[in-house]
Amino acid sequence: VLISQPDGGLQKHTATFGTMTPDILALSDWLKGHGVTHAVMESTGVYWRPIYQLLEGQFTLLVANAQHIKRMPGRKTDVTDAEWLADLLRHGLIAPSFVPAQPQRELRALTRHRSNVAGRRAQCINELHRTLEGTNIKLSSVATDLTGVSATDMLQHLLAGQTDPAVLAELARGLLRKKIPQLRQALQGTVRAHQQLILSQLLADIESCDQQVEALNTEIGSRLDAQR
Repeated sequence: VLISQPDGGLQKHTATFGTMTPDILALSDWLKGHGVTHAVMESTGVYWRPIYQLLEGQFTLLVANAQHIKRMPGRKTDVTDAEWLADLLRHGLIAPSFVPAQPQRELRALTRHRSNVAGRRAQCINELHRTLEGTNIKLSSVATDLTGVSATDMLQHLLAGQTDPAVLAELARGLLRKKIPQLRQALQGTVRAHQQLILSQLLADIESCDQQVEALNTEIGSRLDAQR
């Protein structure tokens, strides 16, 4: 903490805090005790976020881009870095990075997580294709969507022990029923024990991802409606 004095002098206070929630709350109390109104932190990875969230609304917070506040080469410590940041802030030499409001940050976290889940789902589908190729079952050559209702139903019955291509082909629904002759040929193959385990887990993973995306869509949609 750097406090400018009326006579031009500078009062400095230094303390060290941990990163657990009680430690950050203690930091907040310490800053308030010294009459601090503005605080700055460096945007290193995600480590600044919990501190920002707990101090938000109590101080004017600035998040500084690490590239914009580089010091001259030399011996560096956390304490000297903190003092350097405080001195830059005191002289108005920090251009703060844009930090969205809390609702926006939460929405971003949800949409980012949704992208990650969708990515995992796509990986599972790709692996599903590769595994089926190893069984010589050419379902994807006839059904355009391996995760569609008909294809999923066929695969589940196949993994449950039904190996008759004619029976499996009859599970086709909608427009896919026009391709029953092709399906009978495409569903001829041999699924070995290790492939059966892999396929069953992949189908379960895809279903789990679908449920997660649906829940995320609902939450994201309700938050967007609330902001309109």
